[in-house]
Amino acid sequence: MNDTHPEVAVRFRELMMGKTGQERLQMGCSMYDTAKEIVRSSISNNRPGITEVDMRREVFLRFYGQEFSRAEREKLISALAWD
Repeated sequence: MNDTHPEVAVRFRELMMGKTGQERLQMGCSMYDTAKEIVRSSISNNRPGITEVDMRREVFLRFYGQEFSRAEREKLISALAWD
């Protein structure tokens, strides 16, 4: 679904392409960091006292859990268990 008016979409693209590659990368990194903090906050609200190891696991599952087979997920999750 795309409910953006075509003129607005063109203007937005022009604005984004007017930025340097570094500026666009910084925007993307900032958006990812914000999304990760929102997810961490949601997890913390639902699981007060969660350990950092469990938090890493839950964040991974929220972001990437459907991207891997069960075996791959378990292998990756075990790698996140370091302290």
